[in-house]
Amino acid sequence: MTPPPAILCIGRNYEAHAAEMGASAPDAPTVFMKNPASVIANGEPIVIPGICNAQGPEVDYEGELAVILDQDLRNATPETAMAAVGGYAVANDVSARWWQKKGSGGQWIRGKSFDTFCPMSTPVPAASIPDPQSLQLVTRLNGDVMQEASTADMIFGVQDLLVDLSRDMTLLAGTVLLTGTPAGVGAGRTPPRFLQDGDVVEIEIERVGSLSNPVTG
Repeated sequence: MTPPPAILCIGRNYEAHAAEMGASAPDAPTVFMKNPASVIANGEPIVIPGICNAQGPEVDYEGELAVILDQDLRNATPETAMAAVGGYAVANDVSARWWQKKGSGGQWIRGKSFDTFCPMSTPVPAASIPDPQSLQLVTRLNGDVMQEASTADMIFGVQDLLVDLSRDMTLLAGTVLLTGTPAGVGAGRTPPRFLQDGDVVEIEIERVGSLSNPVTG
């Protein structure tokens, strides 16, 4: 897949996910980025990198709705924000939890940015999704349901995120926005369930499509 110019991501955008990670719901969007080179397509393998082996299992799945801009966006109004959306896709914000929390001085970007850490489906046109806040998301690991929620549960919706992020900052055409993951991630489980060689992660968002990636390494 052709790397996008930027991948902006929102953390803790579902209250139940914030709670399972030991955090309260944020008052403002929690924003971080992923390396554009981390993008892979449906069916390509998520590779657990050697750098993630020293601390024990840590690589996690996060099913998310992705928003793709088809024009530059700056200082958007609610109306211009949604007019700039060209499509939606299913995404997996794969995360190395030790590197996210401890390995980079408290910054999340490296733990989110290793190669293959951003699987994405082929986008569907924005016109086919009248309301991005009324979509059901399901994540399965080896066929077992791990995450199940509606995008209506987002704390900050797509429109509000684009308005906020474009304030005095140009979002270039092709930019991808990952809108956050619901509860049910591996790190939030007892015991934790991190990805391992031979796993298959499947994410489905109604009307947007599905994404399936095997895990190797």
